[in-house]
Formats: sequence, structure tokens, C-alpha cells
Amino acid sequence: MTSKLYVGNLPFNTTAQELQDLFTDAGAVSAVDLIFDKFTGRSRGFAFVNMASPEDAQRVIEKFHGFDMAGRALTVNEARPREERPREFAGGDSRENSGFGGGGGRSSSRNERNFR
Repeated sequence: MTSKLYVGNLPFNTTAQELQDLFTDAGAVSAVDLIFDKFTGRSRGFAFVNMASPEDAQRVIEKFHGFDMAGRALTVNEARPREERPREFAGGDSRENSGFGGGGGRSSSRNERNFR
């Protein structure tokens, strides 16, 4: 087991300090990483917490999985490795990557024909 935990179903107004204070009851907290929406800046309702040891992490899971925090039952479990996802298209000519045939860009032979 690793010492990195996923904590979900957090109340949206939870602070990193509140989460650290809560989990310190079960072991030494190394770091708390609350996740925020990059566009709105609001909490996404989950965090990753690093505990000092795998034993501390196991105690936190046993003590706080299902724990009621402001009317919400917390989900606390071992964090899984991040899955690779396809990158979203970030700009430029979307027709090039749309997956639809024809009509996208212009071929060089077409351009040469128009300028002769």
C-alpha cells in the first residue's frame, strides 16, 4: 500500500487545513492537495492526501471512509495512478483533427492549380 490517499465527496468549502487537522487524528499528514477547477477556481470536491507512512494511510481509511463531514459521507481510499487520457484539442484549425474526411485543409496540388 502507498501512503497517498484519494478523498472524495468533500464539502465544496473544505480547506486543506481542515482536512489536515481531521486526518492528523489518525496519523502524520505530509501534504494535502485540494483539487480546484481551472476555469472557475472552485473546489471540485476531492483531494489527495499524502500520509507519512502506509500504516498511517491505512488508519485514515479505516477511520474516515464513510465519515460524515458537513452532511457528506467521505470516500477515502488508496489513490490510483493517474490514467493517461487523450489530449484535448487546444486550438488551431479543428478540421485537421476532426476525423471527418474531405473539405478540411487544401492540398498543395489544388493550390498550385489556382495560382498558375
